[in-house]
Amino acid sequence: MTEARKRARRAEARTMLRRRGAAAATVVGVVALGAAWWTGSQGAMAQPQENLVVPADANIDGGKSLYAEFCASCHGADLEGQPDWQSPGPDGILPAPPHDETGHTWHHADGLLFQYTKLGGREALAVQGVAFDSGMPGFAGQLSDREIWNILAYIKSTWPEREREVQTARTQASISDGRN
Repeated sequence: MTEARKRARRAEARTMLRRRGAAAATVVGVVALGAAWWTGSQGAMAQPQENLVVPADANIDGGKSLYAEFCASCHGADLEGQPDWQSPGPDGILPAPPHDETGHTWHHADGLLFQYTKLGGREALAVQGVAFDSGMPGFAGQLSDREIWNILAYIKSTWPEREREVQTARTQASISDGRN
């Protein structure tokens, strides 16, 4: 076998391993988020009943401004997320996902979205017994609860009707099941 062919086969093998690693990391991320959604937020970080959903009087315009200041640098000015957000980077961490309808934000109940934003991904999932190395930082020291709800209200306001309906149903189911 020629040296060029050997290099090509090694490159193919590295590519295949990267793809398998990316697929495995994506599966782990989805399972971790699903487990977090399923187990709910019982215990010390559980929110009072009135804080399980975005408040009806949330300030969408204020949320849009806060999103631009605190979130857009990672999640995109148009909520588009980072490129290849479903494949881990060289550090093994998944890039910031989109918050528009092409992402998975609308798949999660309000309570989980709130805790993920407030505590950061790793801590929000750890509270629920899930070990997952997330790149999402917590904003508890920078944003008030009301400001977090305003950001979430803004994000939700950008979704098409179908995604809003599905997400609302998941939030209500999560509350009914005591998982939120």
